[in-house]
Amino acid sequence: MSVAFGNRVTTTTQDKILPKVVDTILNGNVFATRMLEKAETWGAGEKLKVPVKFEKNTTGTSFAGFDTLSTSATNNRVNMEFQPSFYSMTVALPLTELSVNSGEEKVIDLAKLEMASTAQDMADDIGTLFYGDGTGNGGKDPLGLAAIVDDGTAVATFGGLSRSTYPTLAATKTASSGSITLAKLRTLHNAVKSGNIKPTVAITTETVFSLFESLLQAQERYSGGVSDVRKGIISGTGAIELYFRGVPVLSDEKCTAGSFFFLNEEYLKWMALPVAMTEPVKFKSQDIEGNDYSDVKGLGFSWSGWQKTENAAAVVGRIYLGGELVCSNPKRQGTLTGITSAA
Repeated sequence: MSVAFGNRVTTTTQDKILPKVVDTILNGNVFATRMLEKAETWGAGEKLKVPVKFEKNTTGTSFAGFDTLSTSATNNRVNMEFQPSFYSMTVALPLTELSVNSGEEKVIDLAKLEMASTAQDMADDIGTLFYGDGTGNGGKDPLGLAAIVDDGTAVATFGGLSRSTYPTLAATKTASSGSITLAKLRTLHNAVKSGNIKPTVAITTETVFSLFESLLQAQERYSGGVSDVRKGIISGTGAIELYFRGVPVLSDEKCTAGSFFFLNEEYLKWMALPVAMTEPVKFKSQDIEGNDYSDVKGLGFSWSGWQKTENAAAVVGRIYLGGELVCSNPKRQGTLTGITSAA
């Protein structure tokens, strides 16, 4: 119940503003956070070329004495090519508001708050795009898992190469026919691993995470001991891990509905290309709480600086992110799709 105070109170008592903004809109963003935290420098011109080996040398043979040996050269490598994508979000403030937000009465720095809040909103957008196929906005979007973890049925080319011509560029994409089972996960895991080359993380939706959890016996839900469980809780992604064959399983609210991904992050990189004439953004805000973004930093965002507008008493700045989500080995990525139940 609200109480209506009279003029005796309202004319003698100052309102109080808490020195924190509580975010009630943004949620988790696990995969994008993992990629952006480990960003590597683009370090290339208009294209990034990734050489891949697509077939064996076939000239090997046993021989004896003066047998004739092959002098054929083997051409078994080809370049995947990636171009950078760019994303921008605008921060605009009127000078009148900046004038008022000053002096001893300033509880929260308006300019810094707007910049941090917009950077978080932008990271949230990027998190959505990282599950897409890169064709959005006329093909200007960065690549996402829909393009990377595909067997050629939906995305026929990757890195400029045809997956039918170069079948080793195809990921493993398996329809679940509705249910998730441990047997199906074992099959998918086997398809993307080879010897010591194994998935480093599994990512799924909150719904599928719960379905997967229901398949496990209580003693199976955390493998590897207390230290692994603790690592999951404080990993900085806002997620608590379950494990499958030693692989941490995380839920991501951005993840494509009904999907369970096995990813090998050794071959997945956000290659960051800083936008010219900008400065790095420290992606952290002490003034915002209630989401998973506040304690994340070093994501490679850049800031244009404030610019005065010509026709209004205002300033405008832009936050940029440049680069590409590059996968050098799609064969080591896999997904189970269409999951609606546990069997």
